[in-house]
Amino acid sequence: MAGLPGSGKSAVAEQVAARLAMPVVSVDPIESAILSAGIDAGQPTGLAAYLVAERIAEAVLRSRQSLIVDAVNAVQPAREQWILLADRYGVEVRFIEVVCSDRDVHRARLEQRRRDLAHIAEPSWYAVEQSLDEYAPWSGLAEQRPRLVLDTIEPLPTLVDTAVTFLRS
Repeated sequence: MAGLPGSGKSAVAEQVAARLAMPVVSVDPIESAILSAGIDAGQPTGLAAYLVAERIAEAVLRSRQSLIVDAVNAVQPAREQWILLADRYGVEVRFIEVVCSDRDVHRARLEQRRRDLAHIAEPSWYAVEQSLDEYAPWSGLAEQRPRLVLDTIEPLPTLVDTAVTFLRS
């Protein structure tokens, strides 16, 4: 899963995972745990969370199971991290990029979102708008892999059906 905070990727990931009986490895709770352990917020905790998520995903793949990784995956190195991991285990990686085409809806979702993640504040709408500038286009290895773009302005059941079809194809 890839997409900006508040776009709806976690909601889609959870529903798809339930439908396909797959575990979800989510970067945000991992980062929250790192911060809860007393690691200074000035440290690269986001990078650490991606690396921990990769190790968890690797353990799942080693047991010959599929999984869903829920992360922003805004930059090429993050996307390629999952490609290289999948390649090491001889499995296919498929990306689902989640967007919300209605800025007002996206902003409202973000501002109403309340997750139980200690030490991680919900990003402001301003921060999400700023991250748009840093959200890299799909290129390199990631551009060569199957990718589905879901617009969460559509109803969640429709999105889940589309994602499940894409993952099963």
